[in-house]
Amino acid sequence: MTASQVLSATLPFWEKLSEQDREMFSTGCLTKSFAKGEIINRFDEGCQGAILLQNGQIRIYIVSDEGREVTLYRLHTGDICVLSASCLLDSIAFDVAIEAMERTEALLLPSAALHQVMERNPYVDLFLAKTANERFSDVMWTMQRILFCGADRRVAAFLWDEMIKTGRMSLSYTHDEIARCIGSAREVVTRILKYFAQEGILALERGKVLILDREKLQACL
Repeated sequence: MTASQVLSATLPFWEKLSEQDREMFSTGCLTKSFAKGEIINRFDEGCQGAILLQNGQIRIYIVSDEGREVTLYRLHTGDICVLSASCLLDSIAFDVAIEAMERTEALLLPSAALHQVMERNPYVDLFLAKTANERFSDVMWTMQRILFCGADRRVAAFLWDEMIKTGRMSLSYTHDEIARCIGSAREVVTRILKYFAQEGILALERGKVLILDREKLQACL
């Protein structure tokens, strides 16, 4: 698909754009490819623009002064990341980092082009604000899980969600990756996974978790 076709299929306000603005987006967007584990946006890199995921998965996270990472939410194929264009959102007063969880292909709509179109088209401004609001709902859900749910339930919920989303019983995640996704320590996740393995819920392989008993896993939620 061409950039114009991807944008028209992804952006709900596309039909509200003038031909001039469509051309600006189509010619100004950048095709990006990220390897698994590659940092897409660092805290000090400023405001890149909106990221449209064509395929793959990214995580948006923050890091404490002690170096602890907390994943706020993850995005998948077809999703749009607007926090990478936080300078265009008046309500955003903090920086996030973004990492590719697997090989990811995306289109980047630069902030400069977005800003120009926002100035003359309220539909773009409304879309960015609405999308940011939806992401903050994801952030609140994550914070509730971290504050009120034990690590064992968070591990079980992560595995369950991934199993349902992918339709696979074999999940390609290391203990460290799971820990970073649920806001816990790798040692804690390893201990929980070993316990789940002893209970016959799953089996562990290098870089993989094999779900053996869906009902037992669901009972841990």
